Amino acid sequence: MTDKLQHDCDACNEYNELSRRQFVGDGFLLGGGIVATALFPEWLPKVVLAQSQVSSRDILVSVFLRGGSDGLSMVFPFNDPLYYSGRATIAIPRPDSSNTAQRGIALDNTWAVSRPLSPVLPAFQAGELLILHATGSVDPSRSHFDAQKYIEVGKPRDPNVATGWLARHLATSTPMRSTAPLRALGLSDGLARILVGAPKTLPISDPANFGLQGSAATRSERTNWIRNNYTGVPEPVQASALDALNTITLLQNLNIAAYRPANGAVYPNNGFGRAMRSCAALIKGDIGVEALHVDIGGWDTHANQDPLAGSMFNTMNSLFGSLGAFWADVINGGYSGGVTVVVISEFGRNVRENGTRGTDHGRGNVMFCMGKGIAGGRVMVNTWPGLAIENLENRADLRVTLDHRDVLAEIVQKRLGNTQTNVVFPDYTPTIRGVTK
Repeated sequence: MTDKLQHDCDACNEYNELSRRQFVGDGFLLGGGIVATALFPEWLPKVVLAQSQVSSRDILVSVFLRGGSDGLSMVFPFNDPLYYSGRATIAIPRPDSSNTAQRGIALDNTWAVSRPLSPVLPAFQAGELLILHATGSVDPSRSHFDAQKYIEVGKPRDPNVATGWLARHLATSTPMRSTAPLRALGLSDGLARILVGAPKTLPISDPANFGLQGSAATRSERTNWIRNNYTGVPEPVQASALDALNTITLLQNLNIAAYRPANGAVYPNNGFGRAMRSCAALIKGDIGVEALHVDIGGWDTHANQDPLAGSMFNTMNSLFGSLGAFWADVINGGYSGGVTVVVISEFGRNVRENGTRGTDHGRGNVMFCMGKGIAGGRVMVNTWPGLAIENLENRADLRVTLDHRDVLAEIVQKRLGNTQTNVVFPDYTPTIRGVTK
């Protein structure tokens, strides 16, 4: 599995091609597979941390489920017989099923979740996890590449919008700490589109091992060579080289590899689990970071989806095991600052399973928002469109009745303290839905 985009062997050809795309430019290779264009960005300042982070604004952790996740295998209306008739082999058993090992867990009289969501139920019961159903983009594209782009830039089908919505939030808000070396970080090999255009932002797939590649025996000598040879050269080359070394030193001093989670939290030992553990260490390290972005792939389940014991079951275990650990460790672990987590995918899957025990590209899906400032402990539905075939989009898909931008814009305004939502989401007037407290 790659940190940027993992994919299942049963994924569609378009997604397999998307997974092979390169999101980085030419430059020098660093530890963890990072490529830094033109050595390092000119803007990256020398690391001089002063005051502790004091702000009423939350740090945002953005999680993207690459590949189009099947929301109806995560959160499902267990009293609707159409859910079961349309999914003869992949439906999650009712909470009162005799199949105790695989049956769903009821949240209320309507909704249940599959068992891999168990690690986040404490957050739900504490009122700090909100589930939003029948959400998604208003654009009907079923292309992974296009749908992901439209979600990340915050406006569909506008060639003039190239920057990410999270990048525009950072660009239109005052830094939470003026001396912070990094305002945002993408835990991936290349910068995700959601962060393109963001100030003081880098892609670093493994912050615990960020540094100069090559033999450890000569690393100190090579570091000194860079420092000596780039001191006194014309700007911006000098700043780029020296600031790179300072940033490496900062992350090494955090000693992420030795980080100990609070509350006995245990992160899964896989790519996504390690990424979320690094997010926790970066947040608690108090270096002034304002946004972190993590991808988790494996959701393009056209065949052999198996949410009960196979491919999707394992991917859900990774996702929710990591989110549950992060909630216990950071949000419920005594961290004094505010943190909001948002989980989204480009689109959902068909309501009915296909002939290969999988699901094809669909529309409406599930979002998750987590944090102490989130009005959670419930499943939010703007209008439940129903699963009857006459109510489905194109007689196949759950309809989108809640624009994902309403959810994100409310978080930007209420939790991130940025009222310029008209810039963050161009030409869109969001509706406040009561996502936040």
